[in-house]
Amino acid sequence: MAYFAAVLARTEDGWDVSETELDNVETLADLADLAREAAQDDDTVLVFIEQEDAWFAVVRVDGEEDPRIFVSDAAAAARSSYGDVVLTEELVGRAGDSEFDDLDSLVTELEDSEDAELSDSAEEDEEDGPLTGPGGVPVGPLGDSELLAEFGVPAKDLLDLSGEGAEPGDALAEIAEALGCAEVLEAVR
Repeated sequence: MAYFAAVLARTEDGWDVSETELDNVETLADLADLAREAAQDDDTVLVFIEQEDAWFAVVRVDGEEDPRIFVSDAAAAARSSYGDVVLTEELVGRAGDSEFDDLDSLVTELEDSEDAELSDSAEEDEEDGPLTGPGGVPVGPLGDSELLAEFGVPAKDLLDLSGEGAEPGDALAEIAEALGCAEVLEAVR
């Protein structure tokens, strides 16, 4: 599958955008190191990855902090060698844990209520569970949907760009537009 990857380094004058190769990137740590090399004074660096209009990922690196990751469709990314870089066990495991924790607390609250019908319904929903793809990876968006909020892309907008029927290339273009670097990103495409 063909892919596109770009590094966007925040500078005093905006964003410095450059296309990058991921051939030597095997782990998230490798990707974070690649991003840090482009950083100026520990400023924010974003890495955009798109794979043949199947999925996109945004990885945010701020200095030496752990990278923050958002993937538009985790199940699609799981079928890609580049998806292995961003779909860490921690990210996938945390998503599964949090979804079940939320369901467990909801079921507990409903069981404590006087309405037994709602309790039975919630228990049935829990049995259905979330949709998963290969290897139990959740279908749909996964990760930190707030990672671009301070740059003008709130979580709701990022999730909307990842919804069913969304085009990953168009989504990255819209994100770049919000960041003020759409023309530069298009030039390196």
